[in-house]
Amino acid sequence: MNFPRSRLFWSVALGHFTNDTFMSMMSVLLAFISVNILPMSKAEIGLVLGITALVGALTQPVFGLLADRSGGRWLGTGGVAWTVGMVLLALLAAETGIYALMIIGFIIPAMGSGAFHPVGSKYAAESDKHRAASNMAYFFLMGQLGLALGPALAGRLLDHAATFNHVFTGALGPVFGSILLERGTVTPVLLVAFIAIPALALMAVTIPNARAHRAQKEVERQTAAAPTSRSAFPVMAFIVLIAMVTLRSLAQPGTVNFIPVLFQEKGWSPAEYGLITSSFWVGSGLAGVFFGNLADRFDRRKVIAASMIASAPAFFFLPVTDGALAFALAIAAGALSGASHSIIVVLAQGLLPGSKALASGLILGLIFGMGAMGSFLIGGLAEFIGLGSAFQLVAGAVVLASVLALALPRDRSTVIEVVPEPVTTRA
Repeated sequence: MNFPRSRLFWSVALGHFTNDTFMSMMSVLLAFISVNILPMSKAEIGLVLGITALVGALTQPVFGLLADRSGGRWLGTGGVAWTVGMVLLALLAAETGIYALMIIGFIIPAMGSGAFHPVGSKYAAESDKHRAASNMAYFFLMGQLGLALGPALAGRLLDHAATFNHVFTGALGPVFGSILLERGTVTPVLLVAFIAIPALALMAVTIPNARAHRAQKEVERQTAAAPTSRSAFPVMAFIVLIAMVTLRSLAQPGTVNFIPVLFQEKGWSPAEYGLITSSFWVGSGLAGVFFGNLADRFDRRKVIAASMIASAPAFFFLPVTDGALAFALAIAAGALSGASHSIIVVLAQGLLPGSKALASGLILGLIFGMGAMGSFLIGGLAEFIGLGSAFQLVAGAVVLASVLALALPRDRSTVIEVVPEPVTTRA
């Protein structure tokens, strides 16, 4: 099994870990804020998370196009720095107790994430032209580890910053009990910003700058890679891919934002529902490496379809379980629904081999955009049929997605292997 050793790869991989650590804190933070600082309905939580994901999705193709032209050093580095800084500002906005201000604070970090992902995906694949698929799986594993760390870390930091009104207000009586109310705080999370420094420093000196990128493009135009980049655009392949990704995104990442809410309703503490959300992401990341290697050896369509249809029972039964079994189902749901993520991105890059950042931005934008629509849909459905029933409807959508996966192109491995040579630059 391949293990990446390129410094370029690890710079974007660490950037991915850092970016997704901060972005994944949002669902736990919103669940905490809704109880301890600013009351919100499930629909309002879904609105914030949905708009955030939609902003990230819509900006990714634009940033991908810019990265293909400029090399992306400052887009990638600046994107992660923006994400970290804006998440911190969002926490301060939440402390004001003003819903509209908090929405703005939670939406703008998505622009930084939208700038980083096309750059990171491009160089994860290009850092080793012979192992683009497995490199991409490890790149997304680092992101999933960040997604796993964020909720658990935020939940742990917030566990002792919650309100304890239930302990003392009852004894005060109805008059004083409604006046002397304790308020929670999100300030402990502000200290996490220091973990971003190493990744930002490494990306700033490793990702190719504009001059190095132009030199590499000139080399590509004089090699055999150029004719490949002018191949016909596979319209039908993209239509099938879009349809499959749309349904898949309801489950991954559409449902994960509501896992904290689902288990908060069961009476779990912030540390507990943060940990089970992290379990979902850990399963997704580890399975991505395993299934990514399988996809290099077997029919990609069948690998994608098998992983998705196997995830449906886990999503269906997750809302009706508790304790250790809930953790097991969360891991299974995350692992099996997320296993195809890296395979889908590499397929998209293979369809546009001369514009890998743009291809990454388009497909990731679609995944996150449909995930955003899924958050809107799940939040709205939860108000009418309950959150558990909404999860069970998602299980049906995953089954349909697995059927569509079998209609994807049988084999595009020859296209996927065509990637530019690695570019090494000095600060």
